[in-house]
Amino acid sequence: MSRFYEQLADIIAKKRPFVLALISGVKGSSPQRTGAKALFLGDGKIIGTLGGGCLEAEVHSRANRAMKSGKPETFEMLLDHDFGWDDGLICGGSVMGLILPHAAQSAELWKKLAVTNEPIRWGVKKDFSIAITDSTSDWFYQETVSPLPALWIAGSGHVAQAVAPLAAQLEFDVTVFDDRPGLANHNFFPPDVKLRVGAWHDLLKEQLPKHAAFGLIVTRGHQHDALVLTEWIHRPFAFLGMIGSRRKARIIREQFIRDKIATAEQMNAIACPVGVDISAKSTHEIAVSIMAQFVQKRAEAVK
Repeated sequence: MSRFYEQLADIIAKKRPFVLALISGVKGSSPQRTGAKALFLGDGKIIGTLGGGCLEAEVHSRANRAMKSGKPETFEMLLDHDFGWDDGLICGGSVMGLILPHAAQSAELWKKLAVTNEPIRWGVKKDFSIAITDSTSDWFYQETVSPLPALWIAGSGHVAQAVAPLAAQLEFDVTVFDDRPGLANHNFFPPDVKLRVGAWHDLLKEQLPKHAAFGLIVTRGHQHDALVLTEWIHRPFAFLGMIGSRRKARIIREQFIRDKIATAEQMNAIACPVGVDISAKSTHEIAVSIMAQFVQKRAEAVK
């Protein structure tokens, strides 16, 4: 979610007019969950989404009016046959939300949420003011924003180069580790991907962040994968995956248990082969299969 707040802070810094709209509650089936947000800009652009279709179109229309009037408002929409037939949006549930034309006045809060390294709880009061929440109950909406979960990727080859930008788009805080500066550089990775380059015995000493962290081992071969796994298997990753065949997984498992590097229980927790089985063949298909599993594991971790 921090990526949304980064964009929000950037829009304010550029003094672009906008209205913030969010879903504050859901009853029954709906195309989006509580907390979904969108920025409706003066030039017609939309950042984020409230679910698309007629719901988003209606909120967009109301946001345009609010931008002119400066008046915040609440909304509630029943997603029934009458409302959503033309767009095929007949979920049957209802959504409640807020339209906030004065969100730019909370610029300092958005900046803080964009770079937070600890959970921060904020909300919208019944007078439509936006603030860090307190113990009062006079709120339309409240949510806790936590730091992006870390994704550590060991290796900077083709798979890592495909996974890293996708993971960043999916709101992971990505760091790539490798001993090859010729690959582990921003010619091959987006600017928002952190790079750690050096000897493996130094790289593997780096401590995990305090918040949720996930690990992916995709180095240039079996020996380097095993080297990284020797250290990372003892780290408190929320989920750790390694690329490879079932045969590779069996060989490493037997070796690690035999040499008492790890227990059977620890080895059972490693996903190898990593990724959801979608019959992936190309590098980018493999990246999709890997990130599908990591998104699933992230959702399980925050339940």
